[in-house]
Amino acid sequence: MARVTASASPFRCTECGWTTSKWVGRCAECQQWGTVIESAEKTGITRSIRPTAVVGDRVARPIGEIEVESATHRPSGIAEFDRVLGGGIVPGAAVLLSGEPGVGKSTLLLEVAARAAATGSRVLYVSAEESAGQVRMRAERTGALHPQLYLAAETDLATVLGQVDAVSPDLLIVDSVQTVSSGEIDGFAGGPSQVREVASALIRLAKQRGLPVLLVGHVTKDGSIAGPRLLEHLVDVVCTFDGDRQTSLRFIRALKNRFGPVDEVGCFEMSGDGIVEVSDPSGLFMSRNSKAVSGTCVTIAMEGRRALPVEVQALVVKTSAPNPRRVVSGVDSARVAMVLAVLERRAGIGLSGLDVYVSTVGGIRLTEPGADLAIALAVASAARDVPVGHDVIAVGEISLAGEIRPVSMASQRSGEARRLGFRKVLDHSTGSAESALRLALG
Repeated sequence: MARVTASASPFRCTECGWTTSKWVGRCAECQQWGTVIESAEKTGITRSIRPTAVVGDRVARPIGEIEVESATHRPSGIAEFDRVLGGGIVPGAAVLLSGEPGVGKSTLLLEVAARAAATGSRVLYVSAEESAGQVRMRAERTGALHPQLYLAAETDLATVLGQVDAVSPDLLIVDSVQTVSSGEIDGFAGGPSQVREVASALIRLAKQRGLPVLLVGHVTKDGSIAGPRLLEHLVDVVCTFDGDRQTSLRFIRALKNRFGPVDEVGCFEMSGDGIVEVSDPSGLFMSRNSKAVSGTCVTIAMEGRRALPVEVQALVVKTSAPNPRRVVSGVDSARVAMVLAVLERRAGIGLSGLDVYVSTVGGIRLTEPGADLAIALAVASAARDVPVGHDVIAVGEISLAGEIRPVSMASQRSGEARRLGFRKVLDHSTGSAESALRLALG
C-alpha cells in the first residue's frame, strides 16, 4: 500500500512543478508567466491510497494478444495531411494543429471535415472562435458543405461534450482548445488550468470512445504553443502549420507523432477557393526563364524527407559607399557572409567593393548548409556575368578552407535532380569551391 504525504507549499507552477508559499506572477524556476496557481488545501496528514480491483477487459494481458485493428490509420482524404500523420487519422487519437493567426488552420481542418463527411463519416466541427454563420460562409466559399458535417459554435466544455453525445460523430474538430473553458475550473479561457482541463477532458473522451479529435492550438509571439507544456505531452500528434504571409505556400510538419515519422512535410497552397494540395512542388521555387541568366543557380533542399528544387538568385552591383551592402532574402545572412569571404579569399573573386543581393525564388527559406555551393555559384556567376548552365545543380556545404563537404540525404537529392532533368550534379565529389566554379562557369 502506497503512502503519500502532502506538501506544505500552497502554490505550484503548472509547467515545472516548482512550489512556493505565496503567489507570484512569474515562476522562479522556468521563468514562465502566469503558470503559478493555488493548489488544493494541504493538511500535512499522511493518507493511504487503496488499490482498486481490476476486472474484465482491463486486466493486463501479454502484449502479443493486444488487438491492433482498431488502431490502424484511416485516410482523411487529403494526401498531404495523411503523409504527415503517417498514413491517416488513427481512431482515438488526439491531434494538435498549431500555427500563426491567419495561416489557414481553420480552412485546412474544415476541408478535412468535408472530405471525411464525403466518405460517409459523421463529423462534428466545434467553433469556439467564430459564429456558426461565419464558418458556414467559409464552407460555402471553399465547397465544404455536406449533410454529414455538423457545426456548433460553443465555448463551454460541458456543452461541447453534450453536443458529442447528441451527434455521436466519427470525427471531432475543436477550434480552438484555448477558447473553450470549463465551469468547474477557476480561471479565464486560455489560462494554464483551463487549457489543461479542457484538453484532458477531450482526450479522455477520445480514448474512451475511439473518437479521433483534432484540436487547433494558438501560438505565442515566439512561435511556441500557448498554454502549459503539458498540452503537448497529452496529445498523440503535434503538427505545425506555417508559411510566409507574402506567399500562398503553406507547410505542415509533425513535431511529435506516436503513430508515424516526424520528418515528413505536407505542402499546400492557399487560394481564393480554399486550400489546395501541392503533391509535386518542384516548379514552385524555380523561375521560368527560357535562356540561361547570370546570377542564378539551382540546389536541392530537404523539407523533412521531401526533396525540393530551389533556385538561388544573386545580383552584384558596384558601389561608391564605404560599406557595401549585403542584402539577403530567404537565406541565412551569416552563411552568405561566410560564403562571400571564401569566394574572395579562396577563389579570387573580389567582392569587397560591391553590393551583393541574394534571394530565393518563391519565398522559401533555406537554412541548411547544403545551399552554400549554390549561393557561391550564383554570386560568382553574377560577378563574372557568366550564366550557370540549365543542366547544372549544386548541393554542398562550403568550409572556410574552400572545400565542399557532403550533406545529408545526398542520394535522395541526386535522384530528384536527375528526375528533373539535371545532368550535371556538383557536390562534395567536385573537391573544392574553386573546382566547382571552373566546372560551372568555365
